[in-house]
Amino acid sequence: MKVTDTVTQFAQPIVEQMGCSLWDVEYVREGSERYLRVYIDKEGGVDITDCEAIHRAIDPILDEKDPIAESYHFEVCSAGIERSLKRERDFIQFMGSPILVKLYRPRNGLKEIPGILRGYENGAVTVEAGKETITFTKSEVALVRLRVEF
Repeated sequence: MKVTDTVTQFAQPIVEQMGCSLWDVEYVREGSERYLRVYIDKEGGVDITDCEAIHRAIDPILDEKDPIAESYHFEVCSAGIERSLKRERDFIQFMGSPILVKLYRPRNGLKEIPGILRGYENGAVTVEAGKETITFTKSEVALVRLRVEF
């Protein structure tokens, strides 16, 4: 089982018990360091107190279960207002919202396309960008994240 799946299994009930929802778990390398990040969310937004309390609750369980052999940094973070959309439920939740689609290779000279999320099916993302509607296949899309408009 992947590290992120293992951590999700034991972290989700803790996060929910503390009045938040688990948005995502990622285990990444940044330079020579490794990071385990638990992203949380809640109605009205997450603050530093939420992150700290959940960190304190999960940290001893990480030590006990020891799902990662090498050394790493553990962080609990807010999912953020410009969070990445990864799972089908994320796309469904934010249908009609402003997003930014980042592509692996440029399309019509652009690698980043802002628009309104209009559809999601089997990894394909449909965006209303100005007057046109564009569908990107799963293999084209590097990242989709919410976009804040001021």
